[in-house]
Amino acid sequence: MAYDLEEQERLDDFKAFWNKHGNTILTVLTVVLLAVAAWRGWAWYESNRSARAAAVYHQLKVAVDEADAERIRSTAQVLRKDFSATAYARMGSLVAAEAQSVAGANDAAIENLRWVVDKGGDEIFVLVARLRLASLLIESQAWDEAARVLDVETPSAFAGLYADRRGDLAMAQGRKDEARAAYGKALETLGPATPIARLVQLKLDSLGSTGTGS
Repeated sequence: MAYDLEEQERLDDFKAFWNKHGNTILTVLTVVLLAVAAWRGWAWYESNRSARAAAVYHQLKVAVDEADAERIRSTAQVLRKDFSATAYARMGSLVAAEAQSVAGANDAAIENLRWVVDKGGDEIFVLVARLRLASLLIESQAWDEAARVLDVETPSAFAGLYADRRGDLAMAQGRKDEARAAYGKALETLGPATPIARLVQLKLDSLGSTGTGS
């Protein structure tokens, strides 16, 4: 195909430009295309992983409904091991721990709750796990660990619950004045109208007036 002089000059300029920058342009395009492909692949992987985690979590709920201790243990373990980055793993550990605690399998429940605390992530899950873990540790007389678990700053929504649990710890150790102070703080934070506040008030009343105990 014949070109006029102006077209030939533009063609020669393009060839010179391509010879100089063509490899760079191809490299950039390749990187961009690979990034897009990787992003789409990751989005698919995340969606697929979330769906699989949801399926395992459903299996866990069924096991809880059927009070199948071995399946509760094994499915919770699968969630922790294979889907640890998902919310389902944390929810599953909390659900499993509750079922195990009700069944008297406190060691297994403590294992699940410790995992949620150690794994971190969603603050609400961790705060709930700490509360439940502290209760089981107090029951097991593991008081030093219980104190460490409760020794965290909490948002206002959890302040009363944590004060109540600190009161439980102090009462279990026979430190009645500290228990009274903790329960009093819990009542101030919770307000008098909540069912939890009424329970805290019963605990406080059981201690008697100040000065009648240690």
